[in-house]
Amino acid sequence: MKLTHLLLAGTMVSGAMLSGFAVADEVAENPVTEQGVVKITWQDPKSFRDVKAASDIQSRYEARTFETLTKDLDKEASKVLKPEQKLELIVTDLDLAGDVRPTFGATMNDIRLIKDIYPPRITFSYSVLEGDKVVMVGNEKLTDMGFMHNIGRVNDKPLRYENKLLADWMKKTVEPKI
Repeated sequence: MKLTHLLLAGTMVSGAMLSGFAVADEVAENPVTEQGVVKITWQDPKSFRDVKAASDIQSRYEARTFETLTKDLDKEASKVLKPEQKLELIVTDLDLAGDVRPTFGATMNDIRLIKDIYPPRITFSYSVLEGDKVVMVGNEKLTDMGFMHNIGRVNDKPLRYENKLLADWMKKTVEPKI
């Protein structure tokens, strides 16, 4: 009798723990990240070409990736935009530099292999706003085919290729028109 109660209690506790993990792993359908002067809506991330986690829970990896890109774009946008201006993006596709490959049992995790044939890509629409007034609007489909040759080898910052792609876009497209 005591063993039956113990097994039943163990099953209930493990079920409660598993349901907690399921809730923690749920992701908003179109997450929004906001930092300083930048607001990004990530439209249907499940359909993005490549935002695959190599060694993390997919939802956590996506959230960290989106937050990092937003934070770093805010640093660049703050240098370019006027004090009352904001930048809003709706990202419809993201393809991180490299490709996630299995290690076939060598380790528990997959690895992201960075090669010239897997450049970073991002597709989005954007608007620069000043209060309620639209200052600038457009659509972009960015790719950096020479990404392996543009950043020094000592740069080990996460998402360095994608951040450079967005920083270059800010300098070449947005800054001259502001």
